[in-house]
Amino acid sequence: MDLTIHWTFLPHDDPDASLAFYRDTLGFEVRRDVGDGGMRWITVGPAGRPETSIVLEPPALGPGITDDERRTVVEMMAKGSYARITLATADLDGVFERVRTSGAEVVQEPTAQPYGIRDCAFRDPAGNMIRINEVR
Repeated sequence: MDLTIHWTFLPHDDPDASLAFYRDTLGFEVRRDVGDGGMRWITVGPAGRPETSIVLEPPALGPGITDDERRTVVEMMAKGSYARITLATADLDGVFERVRTSGAEVVQEPTAQPYGIRDCAFRDPAGNMIRINEVR
């Protein structure tokens, strides 16, 4: 089998703030921007890598999701415990400084982990955990 990750989904509660973070801070290109207001789906991804995308979507809209479940998702997003993604870069310190100076919430400064990687962590405007691994 030859499998790759094509799309992944992260919730947003403010599409404009999420767009600014992923486009302006992380430098991703915007591939699609569909809908308006809180009902907006924004597809972003690394420049020159059209095979990999992140879809920023309204939270908990799937069929069969109850109002109680929707409230739980929104509460978990507010605590920063709902969704996460791990990105990679060869320039961890440079990326960390760029994201830190953007005003993003720093969760962890660049750290050599005991399990063999060096990484840092932030929260995006919706509270999603963004870990960034250093690739050498």
